[in-house]
Amino acid sequence: MGVSIKDIARAAGVSHATVSRALRDDPRISEHTRLRIQRIAAAMGYSPSAIARGLATGRTDTIGMVVTTISDPFVAPIVQGAEKRAMESGYSLILSQSGADPDREIAAVRLLRERRVDGVIVTASRVGELYTPLLSELKVPIVLINNQKGGEFLHSIYVDDLAGAKMAVEYLIELGHERIAYVACPERALSNDRRLSGYEAALRSHGIEPPEDFIVQIPGRDDLERGREAIEKLLSMEERPTAVFCYNDLTAIGALQALHLRGVGVPEEVSLVGFDDIPMASMVCPSLTTVAQPKEEMGVKAMEILLALIGGEERDNIVVRPQLVVRGSTAPPA
Repeated sequence: MGVSIKDIARAAGVSHATVSRALRDDPRISEHTRLRIQRIAAAMGYSPSAIARGLATGRTDTIGMVVTTISDPFVAPIVQGAEKRAMESGYSLILSQSGADPDREIAAVRLLRERRVDGVIVTASRVGELYTPLLSELKVPIVLINNQKGGEFLHSIYVDDLAGAKMAVEYLIELGHERIAYVACPERALSNDRRLSGYEAALRSHGIEPPEDFIVQIPGRDDLERGREAIEKLLSMEERPTAVFCYNDLTAIGALQALHLRGVGVPEEVSLVGFDDIPMASMVCPSLTTVAQPKEEMGVKAMEILLALIGGEERDNIVVRPQLVVRGSTAPPA
């Protein structure tokens, strides 16, 4: 059995209440008594019970976080940023996966609440605004990162997808490309629609109307497979694109694999741009030009919003601006 407050009180010759107050630095206890009790507790190997503290305070100092899948390289830096900020504030993080399934996402949030977490962060939510009526049931604040469901939700942080897509396509146009394709991701409706809108806006602002066939929608595939299939479709066209902008980096890497297999030079024959700037983007050959999301910063800011809400403060939604990272996969058209 571990050392209890009763054991410390007996050794120090004081009441249980005095020990409890001394261990939580209550100002009603003199500094001399507080330090003496804390030294005795340390010498006896006392470790405070998080469960007991939670029962007393109504909080567990834990945060729940729901991600689509831990295998997604986009997720890791977000979790890292969120956990770093949580630990700085004395909170721990519990992770759960939704598998990009709306029902499983809600089930994960409910399960975390049953574990009495003080708040929840959800990445790439497929539920979005449906949390608004759930808040009164769950009774904890919820913050969404890159919500994938349309409609308004009270507390969220997301990247400016439209601006990022425009940035990528305008860069390709500046290089001299006019035949630019977009490989879409229908499963991530909200961010996909915004990136598609940015792609179209950039082209039309330069007087370019993309052929409908240049917007490739391949549902029901993982990102790498989607990129491979999209390239097969684009290369079968009589007039091929000279550049391809992909929904995300994994899709672009799948496209890069397909281009290599077909003997098509990148960027000599086709330029390629992704979105996210996952670690793998700088490791492939050629390294991938991409639109970088500040992933760790988004995790930090999401946690800061949540901690403020737990403390009874209000916070506004945050929109972060991405940056273009130019690498070896883009060049002027041949």
